[in-house]
Parts: sequence; C-alpha cells; structure tokens
Amino acid sequence: MRTIILFTLIVLITLVLIPIIIFCWVFRSPQILIWAGKQALRIAPKILGIHIEITGADEIKKDRSYIFMSNHLSFLDGPLLFMIIPQPIRVILKKEVFRIPVIGLGMRQVDFVPVDRKGIKGGKKSIDRAVQLIKDKGYSFLIFPEGTRSLNGHLQPFRRGGFFLALNSSVPILPISIQGTYELMPKGSFFVKRGSIRVILHSAISVEGYNEKSLPDLISKVQNIIREGLQ
Repeated sequence: MRTIILFTLIVLITLVLIPIIIFCWVFRSPQILIWAGKQALRIAPKILGIHIEITGADEIKKDRSYIFMSNHLSFLDGPLLFMIIPQPIRVILKKEVFRIPVIGLGMRQVDFVPVDRKGIKGGKKSIDRAVQLIKDKGYSFLIFPEGTRSLNGHLQPFRRGGFFLALNSSVPILPISIQGTYELMPKGSFFVKRGSIRVILHSAISVEGYNEKSLPDLISKVQNIIREGLQ
C-alpha cells in the first residue's frame, strides 16, 4: 500500500513540475527545478517508513565540485543521494530515461547528461560533455562506478568511465557507502519495504598525480574505501 501511495504521489508531483519546468526553461533557472526535486523527494522516506542515517555530509563544501562515487544496490540509491547530498548534483543516465514525458525534459533542463551504453564512443562523448559542464559551470556529478545495481548485495567490479571524468576535470572523488537499500528494494522488486538506510560520505580523494597509467591504483583506493564503509 505504501508503494502504491508513493507512485501515486510521484504522478501528482510530475504534474506539478510541468509549470516549474516551463518557468525554468523560459527564465533559464535550472537551480529552481533541482531545489523543487529535492524537496519533493523528502516526502518519500516518511511515506515508505524509511529511516535514513547520514554520516559525513557536514564536511562537504557546497561551493566545490566533486565526483561523488557510490556503490549501487537498489533503484532507491539515485533518488536517495540526489536528496541528501548538500549540492545540486548532476548525473549521467542512459539515454532511454530522457524519453520519459516531463521527467526527461526536466532532466535536460538541469543539464543531466545522456549516455548511449551500446558503444564506447557514446560513453566517451558523455564523459567529455560532463567534463565541459564541470569546467564551465562548476557542477558536481554522481556516478555509480559499478555501472548497474548489484544482484546479490555485494560490491561489484568498478568501471573506468567515472574515473576518467575525475581525471579529465581535475575534480576530487568523494566515495559513498550505502547500506540497507538492497534489503528494502533489491533489483527486480517493485515494492519497497520499511526499514533503515545508512549512508557514509567519506573524505574526498584528490586525483592530483594520477593518470591513465596509474588509474587502477585510484580505482582500487576508492573501491577499498567504499568497501570498508560497508563493514
């Protein structure tokens, strides 16, 4: 019942967002749309009966760009981190998501970046676009380096795309460990259970001194930090 109520609310919020999206398009004010999205998401945990424990958010500098990197356990992870990270973050999403009516238009308005996962060139093009947005507008990006949600709740191998984003933009990586979302809504599940979620935002890691040759060392460092936060 709680999940049905939530999805009904999502539909209503989407309808409310239509005039906001139009306003943001006319007046070139994407920050308003991101703010509205964050506020709307704050309603969800209360409806679903989810308690969220957050550690480390106070250390994030709101005027600094980061590449936030998190493990990926559930469909809940993206909206959860979008809500709790104290910055108007952007994300790189598969291009099919941008076809969703209203939602897709809103994502384009706030400079979310589409990616075609079928080819290497598509991924590189998206990384290059994100790098340019970071340099021109000072954005932060959220990346799930595993690439997809875990099927068993365990940490998966990391892909390199997000790390190239950090290297090419010279922006520090901020690792994030999420616990609990797999138990509440594992991959393939439609309904959300009541329960608790724990999120640890670790200290940022400078990418200075790293290059493509030493990339495996950087990947290993970030992966180990996230893994330690899951213990």
